[in-house]
Amino acid sequence: MRHLDEYRDPSAAKSLLRSIRRATTRAWTLMEICGGQTHSILKYGIDELLPPEITLVHGPGCPVCVTPVELIDKAVEIASRTGVIFCSFGDMLRVPGSHGDLLAVKASGGDVRLVYSPLDCLSLAERNPEKTVVFFAVGFETTAPANAMAVRQASRRGIDNFAVLVSHVTVPPAMSAILESPDNHVQGFLAAGHVCSVMGCAEYETLAERFRIPIVVAGFEPLDLLDGIHHCICMLEEGRIGVENRYARAVRPGGNERAKELMAEVFEVTDRKWRGIGTILRSGYRLRSEFARFDAEARFDLGALRAEESRSCLSGLILQGLKKPHECPEFGGRCTPTSPLGATMVSSEGACAAYYQYGRMKVAAG
Repeated sequence: MRHLDEYRDPSAAKSLLRSIRRATTRAWTLMEICGGQTHSILKYGIDELLPPEITLVHGPGCPVCVTPVELIDKAVEIASRTGVIFCSFGDMLRVPGSHGDLLAVKASGGDVRLVYSPLDCLSLAERNPEKTVVFFAVGFETTAPANAMAVRQASRRGIDNFAVLVSHVTVPPAMSAILESPDNHVQGFLAAGHVCSVMGCAEYETLAERFRIPIVVAGFEPLDLLDGIHHCICMLEEGRIGVENRYARAVRPGGNERAKELMAEVFEVTDRKWRGIGTILRSGYRLRSEFARFDAEARFDLGALRAEESRSCLSGLILQGLKKPHECPEFGGRCTPTSPLGATMVSSEGACAAYYQYGRMKVAAG
């Protein structure tokens, strides 16, 4: 891997911007899928440097943002139980459910812990045999392999006081749902490079052919994004469809075969609900029957939980590229990072958090 400075070089960025301006003859709307890309775009001001004909909208590629409120409620309920150690990545602790979040459970005495790897939970389970250790397994194809590894190791090592609350979702079905919507105005995609590094490009080629659009696999540094935008605009202007991999230093066409085998061993495809969007067919993973004993939803009798979302939060529309964060009347007012109404303001990859952090509030004020 080369030094990051090479991908943040100002001279190269100016050259790419000139190429984008020369290539652009009319209005185009592109969607970057990943919240990490959104944050880079806002952090480096790429959106403000592009020709006015190009509109960037932000996609559903933030794992914390799309975890449905029902799963947050289930996590809160399980974490509140006696004899449970509930583990999660940090961002999930502050995501509001219907009646609170995991941090509130921790503050009231629940054993809620932040971990950096699901494999840490196995050691925790071995050290605490009298308790059940539950890991909140959220995320896209990028986190699923590690979570699959944790479940498989728990099975092989006989760690039966370990369970996972699964909320895995996959990117291509969400892109398909966006393109099928009658309200869609996305004309080209910047696909998330890290997802493609695991899954490869085959599913994106199918999407590009089906919807007759260009998809450019892009990275996360400023030059990665400008290069991706340039190639996507060129494809649109020339009327070309298909997939271009502009993140070849990390993405091979076939992806990571070992990771895909591991995921297929532990998980199977299922329908999944996305927060603010609804159920998307075959858009997620669940544990295979061979690993059902590690399913936290099956292990705990949760009863009927009534989930309620904030009626004034526009996260669902923002995640589909139909609204921008500053167009939400609550943005920067009732909804801030310290007092969020929705997950897009909580998550470090959320679009609302990016707009707030990098000063796009002035757009709303204007």
